[in-house]
Amino acid sequence: MIDLSRIPPDQPVLIAGPTASGKSALALEIAEAQGGVIVNADALQVYDCWQVLSARPSPEDQARAPHALYGHVERGETYSVGDWLREVSALKDGADRLIIVGGTGLYLSSLTEGISKIPAIPNAVRARGNVLRVEDFAQMKGELEARDPDLMARIDVNNPMRVQRGWEVLEATGTPLSVWQATKDRPLIPRDHATALVLEAPKEWLTPRIEHRFSAMIHAGALQEVQTNAPFWNASEPWSRAIGAAELMDYIAGKASLEDAIARATIATRQFAKRQRTWFRARMSTWDKIDANAL
Repeated sequence: MIDLSRIPPDQPVLIAGPTASGKSALALEIAEAQGGVIVNADALQVYDCWQVLSARPSPEDQARAPHALYGHVERGETYSVGDWLREVSALKDGADRLIIVGGTGLYLSSLTEGISKIPAIPNAVRARGNVLRVEDFAQMKGELEARDPDLMARIDVNNPMRVQRGWEVLEATGTPLSVWQATKDRPLIPRDHATALVLEAPKEWLTPRIEHRFSAMIHAGALQEVQTNAPFWNASEPWSRAIGAAELMDYIAGKASLEDAIARATIATRQFAKRQRTWFRARMSTWDKIDANAL
């Protein structure tokens, strides 16, 4: 168990960790013991259409302590890390202490390290990027490698959304994303102004939890949730990227058995957790490490 007496009650708390590692439960424990508003830092939990599949805190848990930035963005609406930071800034100006929790590393790193003032991407450029990512991802990667090798040297080049983001910035501004990233605003909450915790969850401990949680999601209504969203489905839009959504959409469309869809969704979740752990090791080395298995 974490010793809550070591957490200053007048300081913001930041909690990072891979999916299914117990972040939300820890945030709720701190909020109930010390007070504060639990603020979402998960890019999928912001969308109103994913209660079950995004593992958003239940209504019962949300009733136990104040929560913010959960399920407040409509399906299909554009929402960026800049939007999130502006909303966190507004909350920070309030009287309540913030307990910011989530697994989206870019949100948390931008919060503590600052963010570049990159101009908004025009809709026409984003539309071209969406098409190129799907129809010729190799070309997109090749163009970015030639024009922004510094960026390609430090991102996951097999992550289509990371590559597309770099390509879009180049197309829209003519300036490499790596150059934009070299100049940042002052961080909203510097690392040394907060209690920053990152949950460490070994693969052998986390994998059974992921499998159990996805099975529980199915029983809690994940299939019905995906069915509700099926008429609006667009795999290229950010709201559609809830882990497991694409696999369950295949089941609903008759392209896969339920058993196969669940197996593929579980694998996708494990792969996502691996990417999260890699990000946290690289970008959050100064955060206090917490053994998730000991919570």
